[in-house]
Amino acid sequence: MKRLAWATVPLALGSALAAGGPDTGSTAWMLASTALVLLMTPALAFFYGGLVGQKNVLNTMMMSFAVLAFGGVAWVLLGYSLAFAPGTAYIGGLAYALAHGFMEKGKLLVDGGLPVIVNLGFQGTFAIITAALISGALVGRMRFSAWLVFSTLWILFVYAPIAHWVWGGGLLSKALDFAGGTVVHINAATAGLVGALVLGARREFGRVAFLPHNIPFVLLGAGLLWFGWFGFNAGSALAANESAALAFVNTMFAPAMTAVVWILLDYLKNGKATAVGAATAVVVGLVAITPAAGWVGPLGALWIGALAAFPSYYFLLVRPKLGLDDSLDVFGAHGLGGITGAILTGVFAAAAWNGGTAGGLEGNWAQVGYQVLAVLVVMAYSAVGTLVLLFVTRAFVPLRVAGRDEAVGLDAALHGEEAYPTTEGAILVAEEGGAA
Repeated sequence: MKRLAWATVPLALGSALAAGGPDTGSTAWMLASTALVLLMTPALAFFYGGLVGQKNVLNTMMMSFAVLAFGGVAWVLLGYSLAFAPGTAYIGGLAYALAHGFMEKGKLLVDGGLPVIVNLGFQGTFAIITAALISGALVGRMRFSAWLVFSTLWILFVYAPIAHWVWGGGLLSKALDFAGGTVVHINAATAGLVGALVLGARREFGRVAFLPHNIPFVLLGAGLLWFGWFGFNAGSALAANESAALAFVNTMFAPAMTAVVWILLDYLKNGKATAVGAATAVVVGLVAITPAAGWVGPLGALWIGALAAFPSYYFLLVRPKLGLDDSLDVFGAHGLGGITGAILTGVFAAAAWNGGTAGGLEGNWAQVGYQVLAVLVVMAYSAVGTLVLLFVTRAFVPLRVAGRDEAVGLDAALHGEEAYPTTEGAILVAEEGGAA
């Protein structure tokens, strides 16, 4: 069962139940996969939280946790329907709006052996972490209330349409994206890049070195992300089958190869292998294999993992010199990793490994063109949509915190808390005149 099959799921109340009821094995796997992907957002909070200074760690982690709440509610009320209900080539309909249309005659609708409502939860975890990824480019200077408004709108009006185009039978359905190279990573990274440009650099950017305050947090977050990514990629088979097994194995070995190459590059450049570098490499490898996970064999996965290291590694070196304050290098890791993986999916897709449904350069050269087109369209729409939503948000609440709050730190200024309290008066001082 391929992910695109959800585009043909019967959604109307009059649809017939699939004979024989749900496949309990596949249903169990998809429920477990949903839980694994949900874990990835708190894991991202630790990964991002460890990379920032200690005065902003709670704010950084709260940006991810808040999307679990606000984004999750938006998804179940409207986002899922816009992404996966029958509609036009551009957007889904309203058959599932307000969590309607999942039952008939008192029983859950079943398609391909799975209760349709399982996809509501599974796809919701994807929408949540995609929005959370954006926050890494904006930390240290965005007002929390503005983030709540923007991230919620972004899930509905940027993420949902792109998900429909790629996975819901829309205008990019010819692109191969097994688990989210375009829909998730390129989309989020482009939005983060635009957001960073609109917000402007942090006050101390270019004058002070922004050092990670807790590298063990970074490693913990990377490890939990890798663990959750097995549900992210293998769960995208939408069944407990051979495709899931292939995606699972590729998810294990592609990031391992990226880390090997990254560590060697570190040795060549600095004579030392850094922990932050290794953790970043794992994430880049996971991003790169995501669109290809169910389409390539293990050797192709190793090639994708190896090649993905180079553009991200060297971009992270030059990015500060460009004057771009993408705080946690979202575009360098997720954007370039996603672009590399998406294009290489068209190169290494092997029909022998996916039941003959997808072949790359071995016999379908046009697939590379479809992959490039999908990358360009997603980046263009995400950039424009993000820019519009930032202006809409700014009409209701300022996007950026006051300079004083930024200097004190957003934990105390916006949340009234400190991750590591050292004095009893710091929060009281910050609260005086602080902004939400």
